[in-house]
Amino acid sequence: MFRLADEALGETKSGNALKIKTDLEALRGKIAEIVKIEVRVNSEKAPEGNYDVVLESEFKDFAALKIYTEHPEHQRVVDFIGKVRIDRAAIDYEF
Repeated sequence: MFRLADEALGETKSGNALKIKTDLEALRGKIAEIVKIEVRVNSEKAPEGNYDVVLESEFKDFAALKIYTEHPEHQRVVDFIGKVRIDRAAIDYEF
């Protein structure tokens, strides 16, 4: 999950949230290890203090997750997110 700055890189929070959604979901066609990737943007009607973006992704195993994490296309998106986020929370789990 990501909490975004109200404004960053000349764009609003909602504009940056939509760019993150578009860019992350576009990785599906670029990184074979992705089994599932969905990005949701917090509703503007939601309570103050919520995170702004949530990423849910699925991989066959932790080796595939590592490939995804280190992939140059993913790193490009990570670089952008790093410039517009103010907080991050994450968990990785097996099922």
